[in-house]
Amino acid sequence: MRAGRKNIRTLAFLGAFVAGMGGLAYASVPLYEIFCRVTGYGGTTQVAAAESNQVIERTLKIRFDSNVNPALGWAFDPVLKSMDLKVGENALAFYQAENETDDVIVGTATFNVTPDKAGLYFNKVECFCFTEQVLKPGQRVDMPVSFFIDPSIVEDPNLDDVTTITLSYTFFRAEDQSAAERIEQAGLRAGGDGRANTVDQRTN
Repeated sequence: MRAGRKNIRTLAFLGAFVAGMGGLAYASVPLYEIFCRVTGYGGTTQVAAAESNQVIERTLKIRFDSNVNPALGWAFDPVLKSMDLKVGENALAFYQAENETDDVIVGTATFNVTPDKAGLYFNKVECFCFTEQVLKPGQRVDMPVSFFIDPSIVEDPNLDDVTTITLSYTFFRAEDQSAAERIEQAGLRAGGDGRANTVDQRTN
């Protein structure tokens, strides 16, 4: 009888352990994302609620990089390769995307900055990466990103050696293509006002 009770307790413990590990794994992704946003880990940028109101004379070169997953079928490039920006100065840059396929496609962009340690001070106010983008066949659009470098960067001696920050995006085909399917079913054709359709999916 005692052995049976012991086995039941053991099984119960193992079941609770497995459930706990499953819950931890489920929570690990959002927890990791929060950690990256707070610390700038891995070059994760920040989201600012408003534009900067302080400009410092220190100047940094901001480079713009673009990449596309081959499965997407889009061309994607920065309009400008780089700009010189004062710390705290509000800036607006554009990337251009074009759907080179015959299908309506939903794309989603990942992003980071290098060096990684600059991510904590790179603040985006608005960005095309905050939403998924829907492009019709042949459609070409300009995608803006509004940003500034946090003036507190000058107080961090670990960033004294940084003179250039590279903002990099990679576009992928979104797993959820339902928005594209709705447009195709509605019989809409390529063209329009040159702006992409968007699907809210705010990140930083």
